[in-house]
Amino acid sequence: MHAAVNGAQAQRASSYYSATLNDPVEYPRLEGTVEVDVAIIGGGFTGVATAVELAERGLKVAIVETHRIGWGASGRNGGQVTGSLSGDEAMRTQMRRRLGAEVDDFIWQLRWRGHQIIEQRVARYGIQCDLKHGHLHAAMKPSHLDELRAFEAEAQRRGMGDQVQLLDRRGVSQHLQSPLYLGALKNSRNLHLHPLNLCLGEARAAGQLGALIFEQSEVLEIVHGARPAVITAHGRIDARQVLLAGDVYHKLEQRQLKGKIFPAMGGIVTTAALGELAEQINPHDLAVYDCRFVLDYYRLTADKRLLFGGGAHYSGRDSRDIEAELRPCIERTFPALRGVPIEFEWSCAMGIVVNRIPQLGKLSDNVWYCQGYSGHGIATSHIMGEIMAEALTGTLERFDTFAQCRHIKVPMGDLLGNPLLSVGMWYYQMLEKLR
Repeated sequence: MHAAVNGAQAQRASSYYSATLNDPVEYPRLEGTVEVDVAIIGGGFTGVATAVELAERGLKVAIVETHRIGWGASGRNGGQVTGSLSGDEAMRTQMRRRLGAEVDDFIWQLRWRGHQIIEQRVARYGIQCDLKHGHLHAAMKPSHLDELRAFEAEAQRRGMGDQVQLLDRRGVSQHLQSPLYLGALKNSRNLHLHPLNLCLGEARAAGQLGALIFEQSEVLEIVHGARPAVITAHGRIDARQVLLAGDVYHKLEQRQLKGKIFPAMGGIVTTAALGELAEQINPHDLAVYDCRFVLDYYRLTADKRLLFGGGAHYSGRDSRDIEAELRPCIERTFPALRGVPIEFEWSCAMGIVVNRIPQLGKLSDNVWYCQGYSGHGIATSHIMGEIMAEALTGTLERFDTFAQCRHIKVPMGDLLGNPLLSVGMWYYQMLEKLR
């Protein structure tokens, strides 16, 4: 089993991504006092994407990160950018009160906005992150095919007919050497990429625009008031506004945020390079996930490995043999890979929200928070980064649409929340078997 071992890599979670960095830049620890317009806590996609948006608008921004930029789920996920929104039905129900008949258009446009932001940013700043188009949403039973047909019809009605194609079993066999699927929706608008290189590339872009970036600088306290501040062990950032963008990794502001978001542990493995076998099992180089509630997802890396994830654990605990869990899934999906060497394995904590709607809000007049993408973080974090930048510069329309959504706050936080999530996931898995 390989691990990232040298220099800047050694301070990161061991993964295929940390072993294949384009830019192993290290940012300084926060020392002394810094003054900015906006202090952002958290150096993942939400914090970095918001920093780019604000810096492009001319604001002075500082990012402060406990570990390294992209250390959490932003740098350890499956690398798929899809138009699936976690919580879209709950959004539709709650947002209809505010948006009325426009709610369906709002949600549909939201599905694809993250793609646009990422593609434009990669092009504008020359970010090398193995960006590719093409995705299959794969059906394992007839009820899954019914869902895919409905989505295809909606896409065609909205002018995306040339970007989606419903495949039958034979059509899938021309794209994947797998016996599992009855059909699939092929989507050429969806993306896949190297998420850690994207996050680091965006951080570099923010820095070029004047943003200050600090690593290895855990925030100990947020000072509220007319002039809020962020306090670390060795420094302080005075700001006009503060954005808390740490998702599930921080324990700040527990009086208001405890019990609103919970960790689910996702596991991912990466095989040895497959050479010609990669083109045999996935000749069109597509990212794939299936239609189940607890799903498998996979894609080929730039050097022709299979990167495969699945089996999220909702207990919040992370003691597990990820290879042992996922190898049977790989070999069931691709019999040709039986016995393939696994060279990397890792996990990441995803922030799960009970109703799956991202949580945007204010902790005080000038301290904001944004969190909770429930496994759909790459695209959603970029959308939320744009919405938060709008809000921080005075345009509140989209922020208010999310902020007015009601969320369940579970008593006792993780202690009760994770067992409830586990029970809920068991319930949905039982429903999955019946549909």
